[in-house]
Amino acid sequence: MICAPPAEFSRRGAMFSEEFFGFRLKRNRKSDILREPQKRRFAMADQIGRKLKVLMIGNSFTQSVPYFFPSIVEASGNDSLVLEMAAIGGYTLATHCSDYYKSEQNPEHRPYWTGFKQASLHELLSEHKWDIVTVQQASDQSCNHPVSSWRADELISLIRHHQPEAEIMTQLIWAFRADDAAIRIPDGYWKFDQHEMYQRLLKSYGELAETHNLRVIPVGLAVEIAREKSPLKFKNYDPAILDTLNPPDVPPQAGDPVGDIRWRKDEKTGELFLYRDTSHMNVRGKYLQACVWYILLYGRIAEDIKYIPKELSDSEAKLLARCAEQAVREYKQVK
Repeated sequence: MICAPPAEFSRRGAMFSEEFFGFRLKRNRKSDILREPQKRRFAMADQIGRKLKVLMIGNSFTQSVPYFFPSIVEASGNDSLVLEMAAIGGYTLATHCSDYYKSEQNPEHRPYWTGFKQASLHELLSEHKWDIVTVQQASDQSCNHPVSSWRADELISLIRHHQPEAEIMTQLIWAFRADDAAIRIPDGYWKFDQHEMYQRLLKSYGELAETHNLRVIPVGLAVEIAREKSPLKFKNYDPAILDTLNPPDVPPQAGDPVGDIRWRKDEKTGELFLYRDTSHMNVRGKYLQACVWYILLYGRIAEDIKYIPKELSDSEAKLLARCAEQAVREYKQVK
């Protein structure tokens, strides 16, 4: 049985394991998008299915992975997944390091939600023999601070201390939607646009991967490809129109896997307000992200993906899966 994320999912960290995601799935095709070393790595798995235990360390850009990734694995055939997460909105790699040491000094310091209880990073790193541990930096740090300041070396050393046989990977995050206040033209407070944001992300995560010999989960590239290939293109708008809208009207949002503007009811006053999120994945983006993770981690292709959420049409889901496959195929890994 696959359970929905807990109510605190978007605010706090959460852990997902076989208690939430139990899979015994069938699959017997071999991916043709992998280079020869990767093909050899997955050859046996293609016959009997891959069984992965994955721990994700990150923030809110990590929290969208479990929405569809486990369902894709479940529907695929013979693959299986144990997926757990140490992710709190806004957390940097440095914050994870600091919390690790706080928990060493005070075992009661458990900042990450783990389903129905809380855990420390030390506990999560010690809980299983993980096959893969992923790390991901916060977006502001990723774009505006040098990799040398991230404390990535420190966090990766901690992971390798607990999990010497696990593969450490990193998720290339994505550029915000063009109407985000940080990057919108001409008054974004970061003073650069969507294209420049992506180029900065590409450089930072490439440097991180090269320094530590990590494979990259190229979600950010998949977002760029999806933006290019979408039959509907997102059209930016004057933010002043937001003050003129009344329910149920919203600004145009078609054609982008990132961002969601909708009306919500204030829990205290009962009044409707226009909720804006122009940096996180919408339902299309969450599916695209899950496809990238599945194709790369399991060595599959777009045609292997059978699960389509009810929110998407078949054609839309297939397009997103193809974008994910293209991103995995085209991203130049260092290993």
